[in-house]
Amino acid sequence: MALLESIQDPSQIRALDNAQLEQLCAELREYIIACCAENPGHIGASLGAVEIAVAIHHVFHTPEDKVVWDVGHQAYAHKILTGRREAFKQNRKYHGISGFPRREESPYDAFGTGHSSTSISAALGLAVAAQFEGKHEHVIAVIGDGALSGGLAFEGLNNAGSLNADLLVILNDNQISIDKNIGAMHNYLLKVTTARRYNKLKKSIWDRLGAGRLREWLQKQVKNTKRSLTRADGETLSLFDSLGFRYFGPIDGNDIAAMTYMLGRLKEIPGPKLLHVVTTKGKGYAPAEEDQTVWHAPGTFDVETGRRTGKKSEIAKFQEVFGTTLLDLARKDNRIVGITPAMASGCSMNILQKEMSERVFDVGIAEQHAVTYSAGLAAGGLLPFCNIYSSFSQRAYDSLIHDVALQQLKVILCLDRGGLVGEDGATHHGAFDLAACRPIPNLTICAPYDEAELRNLMYSATQPDYGATIIRYPRGYGEGTPWRDLPFSYIAPGTAVKRHEGNGVAILSIGAIGTKAAEAVERASRENGMEVLHYDMRFLKPLDTAALEDACTRARRIITLEDGTRIGGLYSAVAEFIAARGLDCVLTGLGIPDRFIEQGTPAELYAECGYDAESIYRELVKEKF
Repeated sequence: MALLESIQDPSQIRALDNAQLEQLCAELREYIIACCAENPGHIGASLGAVEIAVAIHHVFHTPEDKVVWDVGHQAYAHKILTGRREAFKQNRKYHGISGFPRREESPYDAFGTGHSSTSISAALGLAVAAQFEGKHEHVIAVIGDGALSGGLAFEGLNNAGSLNADLLVILNDNQISIDKNIGAMHNYLLKVTTARRYNKLKKSIWDRLGAGRLREWLQKQVKNTKRSLTRADGETLSLFDSLGFRYFGPIDGNDIAAMTYMLGRLKEIPGPKLLHVVTTKGKGYAPAEEDQTVWHAPGTFDVETGRRTGKKSEIAKFQEVFGTTLLDLARKDNRIVGITPAMASGCSMNILQKEMSERVFDVGIAEQHAVTYSAGLAAGGLLPFCNIYSSFSQRAYDSLIHDVALQQLKVILCLDRGGLVGEDGATHHGAFDLAACRPIPNLTICAPYDEAELRNLMYSATQPDYGATIIRYPRGYGEGTPWRDLPFSYIAPGTAVKRHEGNGVAILSIGAIGTKAAEAVERASRENGMEVLHYDMRFLKPLDTAALEDACTRARRIITLEDGTRIGGLYSAVAEFIAARGLDCVLTGLGIPDRFIEQGTPAELYAECGYDAESIYRELVKEKF
């Protein structure tokens, strides 16, 4: 990797010719594949975007010129080229670099991105700020086609067009985000890239451009092409024009010569413009090209064979429990439907989708729409299970309040990946869901202790005495509790479970993190002769006040445990209960502290935050009086 190893910063890329740029792209792919084989990451999108990253840093003078990467899944080449080649070996590791762009990490990361559809709005802000300060800076937003299903992207496009800002949007069209893209925008882009008349004209234009025509000729020909297409295809290419953007493309985004040529031309054209590039997710590595969903983030693998080498477990993941249970419930109740914002595989709603495709609605990357759409389905008499990753659901907070809770519509909102999720870091931790949702009236909020409890809570939420319900559970494997084919068991709202008898000290846990409490309680009994009272609260709302009263009567030391922020969650709820009754208890809260937690394995992060089994044990045996 002689060429890549010589690149310390993007200034060295600008002197390379096309042959050298092609070599650099090839070496980048080899390096990304080799690193991700041992240290898992989001490989597919980044392999597809190598030429985009190289072309941007070749043509533009970063970091003075600004580039904003939507989501960040596609930004690995960017990170490697901007002084983080060696650090990339610790990508997503504890105390390593983030898997996503972060402003604190590098001056080349103009804006931090972990969630989709933000790049255009952020880049517009940077462009307008540069204008205010009299700076001549180029600002580029790189957004995937799947992210255009997010409403924020359109809000940014609409505003940028009206401001006539000097902004370049590169639309990376690879037909897939994590699962295959769906919806009207996907169909629109597909129509553009497959229109015969358009492609004939496009080839003619690019052939002529190769002869070195001047910018005025380029502008005139593209303008004429767009007019011809509008007459021939009706709405084709009218969308971006109507938003005030000058549309260019589509071109082959994996052709480095075409990319550098086009970016060089667009660099000289002022105002808002959009370059549509078509790339292949997983480009350059056959297994990743052939199964793009799996290779979005495949885990460890053997480079030569493409065989995935991650450990397999007989224990089911909570996601599998959710997907299988949803199918079982749907077989019994024709009203049940599933809604997902582009996460059918990740949340395992694809299990229902395979058998009853007509009863699953993948709405694209549009969490707010997913919740309001679910509310409409409920208003129409259906029973929607809407599954959203916890951190992504933050975008739907207004919809949850006004469209679900206020109207008392029975939507069962399953928040996947609640708590500390691991290597994806601060942007993906489900830290705030319990605290954010607790103040909202008309909601039942619960979190299962294990696989069987998730299954039974899903069943119970379909029963008449449950209204709008939030079921929140973590990413990954459960405890191995039997759950398959078990008869459903009803759980009444607001009922806790006593997991261990005791006096003097009580621990109140909610969710699967309670299994760590059980370990600590058993150790305290075995090693210290302590008998700790342990309640699995299960429900944050309504609280089991009888269980709380019992705990406060039998124990002067109360410890709460939650895999979420202590502020506003179970700790706050129990503190309010104790204060309202004037009880004589000493209360300690274990959970996520008042700061953002970086990446690492869940075990590393639990220890850092002080609620792994060891930390819980130390708190139990600590003398407080």
